[in-house]
Amino acid sequence: VQLDESGGGLVRAGDSLRLSCTASGPTFRMGWFRQAPGKERVFLASITWSGDRTDLADNVKDRFTISMDTAKNTVYLQMNRLKPADTAVYYCAARSSVMVSYDLWGLGTQVTVSS
Repeated sequence: VQLDESGGGLVRAGDSLRLSCTASGPTFRMGWFRQAPGKERVFLASITWSGDRTDLADNVKDRFTISMDTAKNTVYLQMNRLKPADTAVYYCAARSSVMVSYDLWGLGTQVTVSS
């Protein structure tokens, strides 16, 4: 399974942005992570392939939402009220089965939030 992210870009503080990630096939669970310059990659959100269960990191749950369109094999990360601290490379990831952690990764898409 391959993951293809899109939707990154340069926005201003307070703007919204929606990231998309299309998988070439079904997986167990899809997730979003980000890595800011000089920092480790951190978890943001995840969702089951069916879309019935989601999980959001505490520091973004009031601004970010994750959703799944199974018909399009696509997971979305809607990001609202963006802050300069949200500047990072955003990665889509997937768990190919319940037996593994995130074993599939996209190449990442850059999100830059200017003040």
